[in-house]
Amino acid sequence: MPSNPIAETVASLMPRAKAELTELVAFKSVADFEQYPRSESEAAASWVADALRAEGFQDVALLDTPDGTQSVYGFLPGPAGAPTVLLYAHYDVQPPLDEAGWDTPPFELTERAGRWYGRGSADCKGGVIMHLLALRALKGDGGVPVNVKFIAEGSEEQGTGGLERYAEAHPELLRADTIVIGDAGNFRVGLPTVTATLRGMTLVRVQIDTLEGNLHSGQFGGAAPDALAALVRVLDSLRAEDGSTTVDGLDGDGVWDGLQYAEDDFRKDAKVLDGVGLIGEGTVADRIWARPAVTVLGIDCPPVVGATPSVQASARALISLRVPPGVDAAEATKLLRAHLEAHTPWGARVRTEQIGQGQAFRADTTSPAYEAMAAALREAYDGQEMQASGMGGSIPLCNTLAALYPEAEILLIGLSEPEAQIHAVNESVSPEELERMSVAEALFLQRYAAKG
Repeated sequence: MPSNPIAETVASLMPRAKAELTELVAFKSVADFEQYPRSESEAAASWVADALRAEGFQDVALLDTPDGTQSVYGFLPGPAGAPTVLLYAHYDVQPPLDEAGWDTPPFELTERAGRWYGRGSADCKGGVIMHLLALRALKGDGGVPVNVKFIAEGSEEQGTGGLERYAEAHPELLRADTIVIGDAGNFRVGLPTVTATLRGMTLVRVQIDTLEGNLHSGQFGGAAPDALAALVRVLDSLRAEDGSTTVDGLDGDGVWDGLQYAEDDFRKDAKVLDGVGLIGEGTVADRIWARPAVTVLGIDCPPVVGATPSVQASARALISLRVPPGVDAAEATKLLRAHLEAHTPWGARVRTEQIGQGQAFRADTTSPAYEAMAAALREAYDGQEMQASGMGGSIPLCNTLAALYPEAEILLIGLSEPEAQIHAVNESVSPEELERMSVAEALFLQRYAAKG
């Protein structure tokens, strides 16, 4: 990285950043209060609020959002007439899944082989630290040249829309000239990348009932309709023979024209077992950025341990459907629910329920803010040019902000490159990426202010 005051300041702050990320990762801030105490999320929110106050932010507030969680807001005034930039991250995290599968405790930041491991280290508590580092570096280099609004969401991973609804009810709160979403990441470690598109998503729960109660499989099996077998058939109908997603009426032929994702690299990143094929057809980029993708997130049925010889009376599943830009998530939800109902066999009773939904997003990468970001990333990454990729995940807030502030430029950057393994066991962050992206964000804010 070239030597400059910003880079030198960020480098000197990295031990502090590690200590702070250690504190923040320690909060079990999973916004599913049936699994984890609400107090853990509230403590994490308070940590973020205290950090903002320590940096001189005004109007710091814990916002009680309609989904029962808290988002943290603060405002840092800049020079008179300066543009306003909104910095976004979220402090809530995914559950750690199988804690026994972690090599080190998920809520203890641990350094191994040059990476920092812990739930939320990259997604997205690391994003909170990235923003703080950038602002601290600017303070040591003439001051922060823009007005800064900071928002840390408390339920992004749950998709329950608390901050979206709060923003809609308070439309002036997050208004900004440019919005930097710190919840994406580079295509590869060391390759500076902005995210140009996000897939939208819908979550649907389906329940199938066939009997008044479970029956002995020896006495009734073979004629009694099995709800679990019916559910299996319904779920299988969502995929073609090659594994492509097939929802009746939903287009699955999109093509990605930008940065490509080599199959061998994808297999390595996804840790696909030897001999197991990838699903779908077209390029990997087509499949993960430009086409719909269905995933069965969970099934309620008897576990193998303790199972009895019974014909099941009821079974249910939670289904995620990711949809690319250009596909309306509400329409995709209707098509998915209709498909599930149409493909339920044997006249079984079926109920579907929408649990969550978010629209896809496409950024304008030709805007002045992207020009400033390209120059900042080039300097922070030793002359490497900025790349633009898609992201298969969803950030529903992006569309809410785009609708509320149609003139605002929205940029997506972050720390969630493939090695980070976000949402999986052994999530980690590269401290080098944290350092470089913090430098890039600080340089971006300087260049963006100068363009104004």
